[in-house]
Amino acid sequence: MFGIRLSLFKIYGFEVKIDLSWLVLGILITWSLASSFFPFFTPGLTGSEYLVMGIVGAIGILFSIVFHELSHSLVARRYGLPIKSITLFIFGGVAEMTEEPANARAEFMMAIAGPVSSILIAIGFYIIYLFTVKVELSPPIVGVIFYLGFINSLLALFNLIPGFPLDGGRVLRSGLWAWKKNLRWATDIASQVGSLFGMVLIFMGALSFIGGNFVGGLWWLLIGLFLRNAARMSYQQVIVKEYLEGEPVKRFMNPEPITIRPSNSVDELVEDYIYKYHFKMFPVLKESSLLGCVGVEQVKNIPKEEWSAHKVGEILTSCSPDNTIDAESDAVEALSAMNQRGISRLMVTENEKLVGLISLRDMMKFLSLKIDLEKKPE
Repeated sequence: MFGIRLSLFKIYGFEVKIDLSWLVLGILITWSLASSFFPFFTPGLTGSEYLVMGIVGAIGILFSIVFHELSHSLVARRYGLPIKSITLFIFGGVAEMTEEPANARAEFMMAIAGPVSSILIAIGFYIIYLFTVKVELSPPIVGVIFYLGFINSLLALFNLIPGFPLDGGRVLRSGLWAWKKNLRWATDIASQVGSLFGMVLIFMGALSFIGGNFVGGLWWLLIGLFLRNAARMSYQQVIVKEYLEGEPVKRFMNPEPITIRPSNSVDELVEDYIYKYHFKMFPVLKESSLLGCVGVEQVKNIPKEEWSAHKVGEILTSCSPDNTIDAESDAVEALSAMNQRGISRLMVTENEKLVGLISLRDMMKFLSLKIDLEKKPE
């Protein structure tokens, strides 16, 4: 989902990051506010005043989204759900969970927290707006405060639409889950609603194009496509968890992985291993002891002309929970670890000894076969 991300700050133990795609959103918001919204709502100001109002409005949206996602994160923590971070990207923000809620109640409370927080912000800004009008503060201040109340109201209403993965879709899923006690079925229904809503947005985008509103039409189209894709992915994630949960890593690991010695040169690593086997990571063994792993990421830090002068032992990455997993661990845990760390292979250990290697590709092959053989009727 994300590209290049920058860390902004930490709050209540949650790291807040911004994806560079959000800069596109920030520019669009600033331009839209400065060129149309504020000139219509507060006419008679200068272009520079409208630009400053647009910038302040965009910053206000950023912090409104952070507050919205922080509300999700605090409630998730209350129910024991680990939140990796809060990330702002071109379609808003997301609290990155490493696990799904354990029950329907946790799902509901976590989902509803976001819209409730946005409604409270909107009410707060509306009260402040009434006060600024009464005391006759300068029009730019009044205009920005009105806008922030207005946009938080829209944020709450949009997120309450009952289509997964929007907050309203999660509320719908929690209700269906509580009713049927079947998370897969509930996710399927909520995802279908989310996909349908995505189609509605795509249709609205097409109408906007026809009406000559190119920027608005493009925006509706992109959001619609994003929601349809997110809805499908959400359902697929539940399917993956259902079929992999309870399966130990050792069931589909490769018990005879290709290994390399620390005395091999980096040139040998590239020519005889990476180019030959097409893997991005290899375990490093000295006799029978596992020293760590080495791969493409480490090689990229060395100029090509120096490959023959360096040994694998100089650049290897030591063993850690980031690149190893116990043989008895659940397959879902391995999949989650790969997803969080952006890798496709993990070394499998038992009593600190290498016993195999597990790859994302092997897990997906296993999953495909299991779904095909054990598919359950809806």
